[in-house]
Amino acid sequence: MGHIGASVTLDNPALVHDSAQLYGKVYIGPGASIWPNVVTRAEFHEIRIGARTNIQDFVMIHVGARTPTIVGEDCSITHHVTLHGCEIGDRCLIGINATIMDGAKIGANSIVAGHTIIRENAELPENSIIAGVPGKRVAERDCGAANIGNARFYEMNARNYAEGRDRLNDEQLAELKQMFGM
Repeated sequence: MGHIGASVTLDNPALVHDSAQLYGKVYIGPGASIWPNVVTRAEFHEIRIGARTNIQDFVMIHVGARTPTIVGEDCSITHHVTLHGCEIGDRCLIGINATIMDGAKIGANSIVAGHTIIRENAELPENSIIAGVPGKRVAERDCGAANIGNARFYEMNARNYAEGRDRLNDEQLAELKQMFGM
């Protein structure tokens, strides 16, 4: 059983799964999706999730001692990620099991590889591919279009789940094939 606290603002999200635990001052934007077993805690400062962003299974989001946690629009925060008092720009993908710490800032159109750890106060520019422990910029590439495609896929999926369907229909599959050039 989940929890949606009194200070949580749901601004027409596509899905908030019943098992999500949302505590404190949290804003979930239009078309965003919160998947199974997500936990947010904002006892002070705030957490903001942008429009059409997906927060996938088992993600933990907390505020930092001095910083809120802000996630931009059209982002994918994938399974088991920890976001702690950081800022994620628009159109970013944060890979499985990555950790981003207090004061860190990830620029728009970036990808953080799975299992990467971004140290406190690290600032990585837009269009970055980031990997390693500690996370470093390993390449420069505008991943915005691909990241929007992933976010749109999750929004489509979320709207299906909200309506009790856990499979894409033929029309949706055709749309995805066109979107991704498959």
